[in-house]
Amino acid sequence: MSAIVCDTVGSGLFMPITLLYFLAMTDLSLVQIGSALSLSALLTMPGAFVIGSLVDRFGPRRMMLAGNLIQAVGMIAYLWADSLLTVALWTTLLNIGRQSFWGSFGNVVTAISAPGERELWFGFLQAVRNLGYSVGGVLAGIALQIGTDLAYESVVVINAVTFVLAYALLLDVPDHRGTRPDDVPLEGWGTVLRDGAYLRLVVGQLGFVAGMMVLNFALPVYVAETIDLPGWVVGAIFTLNTVMVGLGQGLVVRRMTGQVRARMMALAQLVFVLSYALFVAAGWLPVWLAVVVMLVGAGIYTFGELTGGPVFSATAAEAAPDHLRGRYLGLFQLSWGIGGAVTPVAFTYLLDRGATTLWWVLGGLAVASAAYLQRLPRTLPAAGLRVTDRTEEPETA
Repeated sequence: MSAIVCDTVGSGLFMPITLLYFLAMTDLSLVQIGSALSLSALLTMPGAFVIGSLVDRFGPRRMMLAGNLIQAVGMIAYLWADSLLTVALWTTLLNIGRQSFWGSFGNVVTAISAPGERELWFGFLQAVRNLGYSVGGVLAGIALQIGTDLAYESVVVINAVTFVLAYALLLDVPDHRGTRPDDVPLEGWGTVLRDGAYLRLVVGQLGFVAGMMVLNFALPVYVAETIDLPGWVVGAIFTLNTVMVGLGQGLVVRRMTGQVRARMMALAQLVFVLSYALFVAAGWLPVWLAVVVMLVGAGIYTFGELTGGPVFSATAAEAAPDHLRGRYLGLFQLSWGIGGAVTPVAFTYLLDRGATTLWWVLGGLAVASAAYLQRLPRTLPAAGLRVTDRTEEPETA
């Protein structure tokens, strides 16, 4: 938990000022910077397959340790990035380190938590991540207010130091590696890619990922540009989301206890639909009322995040065989990589087609995804299990 706090505080410190850093410290245009970042995202997408294999071979703890060191090197190298090629190169290295860390994360959580507690722990650590990002965001705001080259360079150095500190903290985490049963033949990616039931879970996750990308890539533009609300509303929405996730995740998991996982996955999508409807309504209202409706919609949207996040993570981890969990969760993480590469362009395009077009498309996608997920337990038993937040008590005679 402490390592995740360090990792996310550093990431939360740099992520909000990424574009501004390169604008201030290089001669690149905004379009060139965006091109470099998109190129690096495409280059590192196949890394999910490599990372998954390495996790199964060397164990998740070693890959998390390697991920932190790689991120530290990539971040420090930003101090000398001054061209499109070098920005793309060092961002690719940074993304590989991030893939290594978060591609191992689910394996470690599954190994050190007991069955019956996994929704609780995935949810709790998601809350910790959000709180770390929020602390980093506050520090980023201070750096932006100062606005000097030294301030920007200090952000880079501090972020690199947090990765090294996270590395040191992870040294004490036990190393858990899945073992292949003697009666199971040697398997690899072919086995994973032929697992149709798990592939259906990954497809179902794509709908949830699209919804999760709304906060970062759609709402800021929609609020500030499309419906022309005051700029502080964007910050208020992010603050509300962070506080709700940080303080409410455990409560939501407890409220879901006893419910079928697939139904909670579908519920998360339908909650997103309700929030989209409020976002549309805000565009038709006076400014003061539109602000209220947007904040209420953001709160409902965050409830969808709280509902779906831990359930998807726990299901993905428990549906994977122990000796191939690295590969399985690598495939599962690929859905986030696809979402990160596709949604910025898609959302921008749809917002340019009208104030409500994006929300109609996302709403239709969410409804279709909810219906699709209801059929998942027929082929993936882990999706038909009930949400728990404690270790099951053994039955007594």
